[in-house]
Formats: sequence, structure tokens, C-alpha cells
Amino acid sequence: MDSPLSILYLSTAAVAGAAAVFPKVKARLALSRAKHRSLSGHSKMSRVVARMVPFYEFNINDFFGSDGAPADLAKKRQDGFFRLAKLYQERYAKGRQMTAEAATRISDLQFTETYRVPFQYSRLVREHLGNSAFVKSSSGVTVTDVDGNVAYDLTGSYGVNIFGNDFYKECVAGAEKRAHALGPVLGPYHPVITDNVKRLTEISGLDEVSFHMSGTEAVMQAVRLARYHTSRTHLVRFAGSYHGWWGDVQPGVGNPVAPHETYTLADMSERTLHVLKTRRDIACVLVNPLQALHPNVNAPGDAALVDSSRTGNFDRAAYGAWLKALRKVCDHRGIVLIFDEVFVGFRIAYRGAQEYFGVRADMVTYGKSLAGGLPIGVVCGRKELMRRFRDDRPADVCFARGTFNSHPYVMTAMDEFLSRLASPNFRSVYDGLDETWNGRAAQLNDRLAAQDLPVRVSNLSSIWMAHYTEPSRYNWMLQYYLRAEGLALSWVGTGRLIFSLNYTEADFAEVADRFVAAAEKMKQDGWWWRDASLTNKTIRRKMLKEMIAHRFSRR
Repeated sequence: MDSPLSILYLSTAAVAGAAAVFPKVKARLALSRAKHRSLSGHSKMSRVVARMVPFYEFNINDFFGSDGAPADLAKKRQDGFFRLAKLYQERYAKGRQMTAEAATRISDLQFTETYRVPFQYSRLVREHLGNSAFVKSSSGVTVTDVDGNVAYDLTGSYGVNIFGNDFYKECVAGAEKRAHALGPVLGPYHPVITDNVKRLTEISGLDEVSFHMSGTEAVMQAVRLARYHTSRTHLVRFAGSYHGWWGDVQPGVGNPVAPHETYTLADMSERTLHVLKTRRDIACVLVNPLQALHPNVNAPGDAALVDSSRTGNFDRAAYGAWLKALRKVCDHRGIVLIFDEVFVGFRIAYRGAQEYFGVRADMVTYGKSLAGGLPIGVVCGRKELMRRFRDDRPADVCFARGTFNSHPYVMTAMDEFLSRLASPNFRSVYDGLDETWNGRAAQLNDRLAAQDLPVRVSNLSSIWMAHYTEPSRYNWMLQYYLRAEGLALSWVGTGRLIFSLNYTEADFAEVADRFVAAAEKMKQDGWWWRDASLTNKTIRRKMLKEMIAHRFSRR
């Protein structure tokens, strides 16, 4: 029989054990509660779900009525589809042939051609609505493809094209002349770097600069330096945010190896602030200001446009308030606040998101547009965070490498870009920028509403996305009608429409006319049919049933 002393000892040990474990359990629970409830907030779960989704596709008999539309309407859609296919075949003959040949050897092209639409519809779309991946010239706000078709450019060159293609042609041409005497000599610096560094520190309001070869590499270095100087392991990113394609910032689908030192938390959440206030292992917080357009949601692409639940909801004041709260907590906890401005830098304001939202960062990363159209990545940071070695521990260093990171042609192109930006006359492009683009979005939405068309646009300045007001499985078809009207889109379709700032009112009016015309033709062809039983919820349920049926039918 146990003695009272033994029982007391065991009880004390149990209490002590519970006391030791409870804080860890509490911290883990707080971390879980700070995650966004969607799959974008749960990286491990999203990877599991992705592996469970079976492949299946609709044949021509089911393709046009997968939402339960009546047979006569499915026939109307089919006629519209093949009428559009004939137009594509005639208009893009040379480009389609070149694209098909190139895709056999270019893996990127295989991927983008496959994931333009939801996978159930992809094969038939690729066969009949393939368009040209090749363009031969640009002028003003238009591009011309290899078949001679001229289209208004809404691709924005993935965010690079802020001021218009002609602007970047001038930068590159000027850079080539200035760098020619030195050529591609690497290691020593071209003298122009000193001017670039002065301007970048003035623009960013930070002390020091390092050069890299891409935006992804710039973010990698910023995070590495934050970990080095804080002696902490983890970074925080927000659900849905994109910071390049390296492992630690892409923990979900697309990365074959799960990172273990990344926390994906909810954007604009008090629970996230609580985690930042209480954990001791967080080195830095990464903010991509573009997420303000669609917080906690992945970058919108038409391959994921399976219903009409996609929305955009930009609130500049609310996101600015969130960033101020984030800044306060980071100051209190010694966490490095990093603004990833690879996409929005120089587009929304002269000094970027720091100026636009009124919040200072500890480090800022730039890329894309900064080198006048050539590849670049830049980190700007506080002096104490940029240092890569320790005076008192000479063997404890923080490495960064990159053969081409200060290439003379890139540096002279950067100087061409920054010199133009330094002109007060040029910087007037930012005057009333939000009012201009918000007004244009409102004009287009008013026209779409007046025509009873179930599509709207949301925007963060000149970065737009389309979303849809009526439940449908076929919203992704709009990208093909838009291209047929002479609007050039990137492979993600209507999820990202990026205007350059040299669009005039006349240019935009032409784009708006074509956008409305495309939507009208899509509606006439029956793609936006619905009845009372068709909702986003019923669409998702139907898809789940399809997936279950196909998964178990294969066994």
C-alpha cells in the first residue's frame, strides 16, 4: 500500500509536470487559433488535400452542362465555344503552332498552358482555345503578336511594367551604351553603383543596401539576416501571401518538402498579434502589401475559379491600421518587420508601401521594375541588420552569394530608372493615382451593372482582379472572350489585370469597351445561366461528389 508520502510525492511530480507542459500547450493552442481557417492558412493540410484530389475530366458530352444546365443551353454554349475556337485558329495560326512546338521542350509552358482553367476542362480548352505565347513588339500600351494581332497589354509583365514598355526600352538602351565600355566584368563595381545606393537609401529611408539577382533571392537574404541578428529560428508569413518560390516562404502546395521554421498566420487578426507578443522564436514578419487586395487568399488565378466565391476587398485605411499595430508589436518584441515590395514597389507610391500606408519597415525588398526592365533583387535595411559578420566572433558570418548580383548592365539600367524617378516632373505620375484608378474601376463596374453582367473588378491602384456576382462553374471562360476582343492577359487570366501607369483616358475607355463587349458575348452564349438551385455551395458539393466518385471508381 502506498504511503501518504509516496502519494504526496507523485502528486507533486504530476503537478510539476503539468505546470511545465501547460505553457507549451497553451502556446500551441494560441498558434493554431491564429491560423486562417482556409486551406491557405493550413499548409500541411493543403498538401494532404492536394494529394487526395483525383484527376478527372469532362468529355465533350459533359463539358458544357457540368452545372446541370438544360440540354438546349448546353448546345448554345457548345456552339459559342467552337465559334470562338474557329476565331482563335484563324487569328493565332502561326503563334499557336510555335507555342505547341515550344511546349514540347519548355516545361514552364507546359505548366502554364495546363493550368489556365480548372483541370476538369483543361484538355478540351487546350485543344481548341490555345493562343499564342509569342509576341514580337510593343508600343505605348499595346503588344503585337507573331501573327500581327495588336492587343492592349493587361499582363503588366508580372508587375515589372509600371511606366510603360517604351519607358523601359529607353532605360535598357541607355544602360547598354553606358555599360558597353566595361562590358560584363563581374566582381569590381561599375561606378554608377554609388549613385544607385544613395537613391535607394533615400527612397527606402534605410541605411544600407545589398544587390541580388531576383526578388526571391532578396527575400531569402532579408530573412537570413533577420535570423542571424535575432538568433531566432522562425519567420511569419500571412495566409495566401507570395514571397517568391523558395521553400521557407512557400510551405503549402507546390513545395515537395515542408519547411519546419515557418508560421503561416492570419492577416489582419488580433490572434496573430497575440502570437507575436508571446512567442520567443519569431525572427521576422514578412508583409506583401499586395495581400491588402485579398487578405488571407492566395493570388487569384482562373485555374482555381471553380465557382464565384472569389472576392477582392481592398481597404487602405484598415490595412494601414493593421500594419501600424504590427509595427508596434514588432518593436516591443524585437521582431524584424520586412516589407516585400518586389511587386508593389514604385507602383503605388514613390517610396512604396511605407509611404502609402504610413508605416516604416526594418527591411524592404525590391525587384522587378527597379532595374529598368532587367532582372534584379535588392534588400534595404537598418545598418545593424545588414551586417554579415560579428566583430567579436570572426568565424560567425552570414553568407550571401550571386555571380550576377551587380552586373554592370543591370546597374546602369537601374540608374536610368532611378534618374528618371528622381525628377519632380516625372514623379507627378503619382499625383492623384488612387483617385484615377479607383475612378476607372468604378466606371467599369457601373457599366457592367447597367448591362446586367455578373462580373465586377476590384483594385489596389492599377492592380486589378475580376470577380463574379452570380454562381457559375464557367467564369474562367471570360479570359478567352477578353483575348478575342484584343486584351492581352497573363496565364492566370482574370485573376490579375495589371495596367501600366501610361494608360490615358482614351486608352482605358477602349479597354473598358472591349471588356464589356467580351462579357456581353459570354452572356449571350449562355455561360452565365443559373437557376435557384445553383449556388456556390451546391457547386462545391457537386465537385466533391465528382471527386469521390472518380477516386473510388479507379479502385
